Amino acid sequence: MSDAAPPPSDRRSSLLPHVESAEKLFLAGRRPREADLASAVRIFLEFLRGFESFEFTQPCVTVFGSARFAESHPYYRLAREVGAALARAGFAVMTGGGSGIMEAANRGAREAGGPSLGCNIVLPREQQPNRYLDRFIQLDHFFVRKVMLVKYSTAFVVMPGGFGTLDEAFEIATLMQTDKLERFPLIAVGAGFWDDLVEFVAGTMLREGTISPEDTHFIHRVDDAEGVIRVIREAGLMPDRCRV
Repeated sequence: MSDAAPPPSDRRSSLLPHVESAEKLFLAGRRPREADLASAVRIFLEFLRGFESFEFTQPCVTVFGSARFAESHPYYRLAREVGAALARAGFAVMTGGGSGIMEAANRGAREAGGPSLGCNIVLPREQQPNRYLDRFIQLDHFFVRKVMLVKYSTAFVVMPGGFGTLDEAFEIATLMQTDKLERFPLIAVGAGFWDDLVEFVAGTMLREGTISPEDTHFIHRVDDAEGVIRVIREAGLMPDRCRV
């Protein structure tokens, strides 16, 4: 098996140079109407590429987490185990396509014989597609990427991460709270990492009335890959062809 990153899975990857830095320009403020229209077309094309790239019927779980953990880190090893467990259970595993936790989950999925998918974001630094992806797309807009990471999955695994991981997790929580998304399991893995945050949500926010009790019912804390599978099984979301 080659260690080289696979090529993008769609024929229009050559469009990416034309949209480089598009999100920064789009969010910079008021511009001529023609410029905003051009941005809207580029965004639409990114959505189309995503929809075409991920046309599949296999159940999928998305794994979120930091790009900064090295292969030797315990969280990397844990994410690799999670990816493998999900693949053995019959799920495709989708990540943001980068390094660290994302690479580890994709690696575990591929090693276990499951589909390994990625939605990589074009950044000035840090993010190149990892080499364990069977299928991936390159995206320039974070909000398009987040739609792709949410659209195809029936559970969401949140590994230790930074601002980006928190952004993704809280957007999913908001979508479920507001009934824009089915209340699928949102599984925080590595309980010690997430304890203070989950206690703040279930304690302070609930006590102050900024959320309702039912808004915490889809949040789960587990410590290992077995816990992830247990939560998904208890939610009745295991694939029919489950192998574990």
